[in-house]
Amino acid sequence: MEKEIEKLTSVAQFNSRRGQETLHPLVSVLDQSKSKPITANRYLTEIYVIFLKDFRCEEFQYGRNKYDYQEETLLFMAPGQVFGFDLPDDVTVQPSGWALVFHPDLIKGTSLGRKMDEYGFFSYDATEALHISERERQIVLDCFRKIREELERSIDKHSRNLIISNIELFLNYCVRFYERQFVTRESANKDVLTRFESLLKAYFESDLPKTLGLPTVAYCAGELNLSSNYFGDMLKKETGKSALDYIQAKVIDLAKERIFDRSKSISEIAYEMGYKYPQHFTRLFKQRVGMSPMEYRTAN
Repeated sequence: MEKEIEKLTSVAQFNSRRGQETLHPLVSVLDQSKSKPITANRYLTEIYVIFLKDFRCEEFQYGRNKYDYQEETLLFMAPGQVFGFDLPDDVTVQPSGWALVFHPDLIKGTSLGRKMDEYGFFSYDATEALHISERERQIVLDCFRKIREELERSIDKHSRNLIISNIELFLNYCVRFYERQFVTRESANKDVLTRFESLLKAYFESDLPKTLGLPTVAYCAGELNLSSNYFGDMLKKETGKSALDYIQAKVIDLAKERIFDRSKSISEIAYEMGYKYPQHFTRLFKQRVGMSPMEYRTAN
């Protein structure tokens, strides 16, 4: 029987589980070597949780996936996500590494609060975690220490802005680190692109467009065993196109070939490609090609 998932609702709850003091109700940075052992459990978080892991941990779960840390790794959890350990009730785990946790209320009404959706890595899967170099680790720890120093000072009118600024600085560094990871894993990414091309080819050669419609980004990512956000970000880095743009370009390339089959009407081709409404196909084709499907057929 699967263990009941506990709600993680506050920074104080996160800290108290680890026997550490809460210096601010909405944000905390913990050196986990100073934490007491915690009972293994899984949590549905209502706060942002970021772990800097520096040890091998084969039992940690993010969502329903187990993750085995082979090197120093950053994992990002946003409100609404599940993480923790699926172990017997009497098992305890010694936390290590570092943790940054903050409540959404901390950043409400701020520029960071308005741009949190832009940090897509909060929706990456466990297997798409950020692996960092020693130099990058020092940058992360520098950001964490600056936040911790602010928390240890007497709170004044500058405290919140300085804490939020350092969180935003840290997250912006993580954007850079992920771009570096996309580059260093270029050969693996090329394999994903090859498989993506094969997936689209097989999809449009089957009857799936008639039953499922156009392939969505989520569908393609799922077939490639990637999260939608990671897949989209990786594709953008490799090709300069969004995943949706890439799929639409593929649709147009295939449509150009099929348009020359004059035994079929433009509407029939649109239905074959997965369009429920042929006018939507015609609109996209004209946007991409500069002429309607029928004009393209007669001009060639």
